[in-house]
Amino acid sequence: MNRPYHKKTGNGWILCLIWFFLAGCAAVGPDYVPPEKEISSQWHTPLKGGLEGESIDQETLSHWWQTLNDPTLSRLMEEAVAGNLDLKEARARVREARARRGIEDAGLFPYVDASGKILRSQGSEETGAGTERTLYAAGFDAGWEVDIFGGVRRSIEAASAELEASEASLRDVLVTLTAEVALNYLEMRTYQARLAVAEGNLKAQEETYQLTRWRFQAGLSDALSMEQARYNLENTRSQIPTLRSGLEASQNRLAVLLGREPGELRTELATSAPIPVTPLKVAVGIPADCIRRRPDIRQAERELAGQTARIGVATADLYPKFSLLGSIGLEALSFGKLASSDGMTYSIGPTFSWRLFDAGAIRQNINVQTALQDQALARYESAILSALEEVENALKAYAEEQNRRAALKEASDAAQQAVKLAENKFEAGIIDFNVVLDAQRSRLSFEDQLAQSEGAVTTHLITLYKALGGGWSEMAAE
Repeated sequence: MNRPYHKKTGNGWILCLIWFFLAGCAAVGPDYVPPEKEISSQWHTPLKGGLEGESIDQETLSHWWQTLNDPTLSRLMEEAVAGNLDLKEARARVREARARRGIEDAGLFPYVDASGKILRSQGSEETGAGTERTLYAAGFDAGWEVDIFGGVRRSIEAASAELEASEASLRDVLVTLTAEVALNYLEMRTYQARLAVAEGNLKAQEETYQLTRWRFQAGLSDALSMEQARYNLENTRSQIPTLRSGLEASQNRLAVLLGREPGELRTELATSAPIPVTPLKVAVGIPADCIRRRPDIRQAERELAGQTARIGVATADLYPKFSLLGSIGLEALSFGKLASSDGMTYSIGPTFSWRLFDAGAIRQNINVQTALQDQALARYESAILSALEEVENALKAYAEEQNRRAALKEASDAAQQAVKLAENKFEAGIIDFNVVLDAQRSRLSFEDQLAQSEGAVTTHLITLYKALGGGWSEMAAE
């Protein structure tokens, strides 16, 4: 009666000692400490053109396109978040990373296998063991690797960091997607504006051509003026197909971003609309806000954390591995006696394994993981610098493009007046027709540049919002 009692007590003490030892052992390898990088407290680029250094409202930054007050753009954004294929792929990668972490979590728990068999055998008659018999067996096998040196815990730590990195990657896809939708929408509206300018100038030049033709037929001018008016007219006409092709391409790209077939948006967006106007004031915050907000920086930092944990996983291979193995089963020569107590078998006990020689492979693997950690650190620091560079460039471009737009507006107004004066003086016979042609070409050039500049101002604002890490929210990411 005492022997089973002592065996159970001994096994209980073994388990208690293992748990105590496990609780007192820290995981091997370096503990991750987030790197600190000093950055400027303010932007180096002077804030002009409505840019302000006030803190950014996170809700506004998450849905920055609403500041443009364009219902069509807002509707396209909602459709893109729901249907974009890159976003669906990124969500699937998050699910994959979550499942991989679950696989690593399972390493902390024991496994149990069930087995059963029926074997009919007969020995050789020549050896005197020719008896025929049937063996019935059923049982359970269990095992548990005790994570004394933390290899499994480091694997879970790495998988958790990689899951967080995939979540940050999903947010980065959202940032890129919202910016791409807005940029292509702006490109489409800009093409529509440029097309309207070209068609308006074409109509005016057709009238000029008809005037010179009538003057030539009436003997009031020579053929040269008529031919000059005609090639000026056809030159403008030649620009329209290129603008229409660009308009079609931007609409097709928008459709693909929304997860739809190219050409499906042609009817919906056929009606021209003004280029969205930027708000009077834009808060950009400080560099630290950008670093905290940018999902690509968060992704790089989490990848660094995961790689640091991988060093611990590799280091754990230097130490022995301890396991508890056990099995319980039933064996009998007849099925009816399988459940009897006499047919019971069991085994239980600790095991360990330790690689004593591998020609330095384990230590070289530690060196590999350490080098990968250095690479991850460099990528993290590079991501910070790239983010700051994008913001500084966007701040400058947004402010300077507004100055360019203002100058082009003055030039366009002046060119419009110059065309009227030149046409009046030509009809009065005061000036040569070449002056009219130059004035018309200048008007078309300045109006086209002005339309492009108006689109570029809003484009630079979109680029700025993207550089600041705007365009994602937890709800959209989920």
